[in-house]
Amino acid sequence: MTSQIPPMPHIPPVSAWVARFAPLVPKTGPLLDLACGSGRHLRHFRDRGHAVAGVDIDLQGVADLAGAEGVEILRADIEAGPWPFPGRRFAGIVVANYLHRPLLPVIVEALAPGGVLIYETFAQGNQRFGRPSTAAYLLKAGELLDAVAGRLQVVAFEHGEVASPRAAVVQRICAIADRAPVPALDGSPEPHPLPAP
Repeated sequence: MTSQIPPMPHIPPVSAWVARFAPLVPKTGPLLDLACGSGRHLRHFRDRGHAVAGVDIDLQGVADLAGAEGVEILRADIEAGPWPFPGRRFAGIVVANYLHRPLLPVIVEALAPGGVLIYETFAQGNQRFGRPSTAAYLLKAGELLDAVAGRLQVVAFEHGEVASPRAAVVQRICAIADRAPVPALDGSPEPHPLPAP
C-alpha cells in the first residue's frame, strides 16, 4: 500500500506588505499565520528560517506541510471556538485578507515582547470593487491603529486604494510589542528600522 502525498496547492504570491516587514520578526519564537489558507505567508517565513504555526478551519491548502519540521498546523474555528493558543506568545503574527473583530485584542495579547504584528485586509470602500463588500469584513478608517493604540509601537500604517494584485481598498499595519520608554528620546520608545519597499 503506497502512502498518498497531498497535491501541491495553488499558492498565491506573498503579500508585498508582509514581505517588506518580515525581516523585523525575530527568530526567537514561532510566527503564527492566522487564517492561513494556502499557507503562503507561513511558507515564506519557514523559508526565512522561522518556526511557524498556522491555523484555519480548512487545512486543505496546507495539507502538504503536515509533519514538516518546524511547522505546526492546527484546524480550529477561530470565530466560534475558544482561542486555540491559550497562554502562548508568538514572535510574529501575520493576518492577511481576514477580519473577525473580536480577535483583534486577542491577537495583540498573543505577541511576545518584541513580537511583530503584520496585518493587511480590506477596508470600507472596497464595496465598489467587489467582495468582500459587507461591513463585517471591512475595516473602518483607522481601525487597526485603534486596535494597537497604547499597546504596540506602530512602525508603518497605510489605508487606501490599491491597484495590485487587484483593485481594492485596504488597510495595513506593522506594529511591534515594544513600547519601552527611552529617556534620551523624551520617553518615546526606540524607533525600529523601516525596511525598503
